[in-house]
Amino acid sequence: MGGGTKEFDIATTGKKLVIQELENMSDPQTGRILTGSWVWDSSVLLSKWITNQHQNEFDLQGKTVLELGAGMGIPGMTAALLGASHVVLTDVKSLITGLRNNVDINSLGERVKVGELVWGSEESWSSLVGNIPWLAHKIDLVLMSDVFYDITSMPELGRTLKWIVKGDETRVWCATEIRPWTSQCLYELMKEGFNVIELTNSLNSPSLISSSSLMSDDDPDENQPSFAVFQIVPRII
Repeated sequence: MGGGTKEFDIATTGKKLVIQELENMSDPQTGRILTGSWVWDSSVLLSKWITNQHQNEFDLQGKTVLELGAGMGIPGMTAALLGASHVVLTDVKSLITGLRNNVDINSLGERVKVGELVWGSEESWSSLVGNIPWLAHKIDLVLMSDVFYDITSMPELGRTLKWIVKGDETRVWCATEIRPWTSQCLYELMKEGFNVIELTNSLNSPSLISSSSLMSDDDPDENQPSFAVFQIVPRII
């Protein structure tokens, strides 16, 4: 799976994102396939959601945006095209070169930086902030797509979000395909001190997912995947 180049129109900007997927990427230590090496539908959903919110109630102009588990970086780079002044894309070490390549292809290097981040590691977070000083100031928006797949990683994600999110000054939006384990992942995140608010859901909605690029229209029935966008909010104690 993966490999090749895909293009995505970013509404209202008149611009396209060009994404170079990676092929046959795996973790050098575990041998596991790195799913972030290709485009997932939920990343496109989140890109569309960001664009819609920018037009309505969350102006991205001048904002600082951090993407966790960025994969190919579509949501974060969308934020940059919509006017965010500082965007940081993060993922595991093996995906960093591909992320930087996509930033360079789209000529976004002045406003978009890329860095490795290991969830749950304070040392990794401190190193990232040291290398990218933008993160030492207020982060306006955190983006995540399709990160709710490994229940055991949720405590680490929760710890990372606690270092990043400063009360209601930081919004956290995440898009995901709804799978059997999604609710358990969200429950584990709630145990870490967060509330989860569903903002929208979609069952193969053509207004949110680009059928021309990712979704097949051949069989639009109940077997098509369902998606949702959530907001993660720190619980006030």
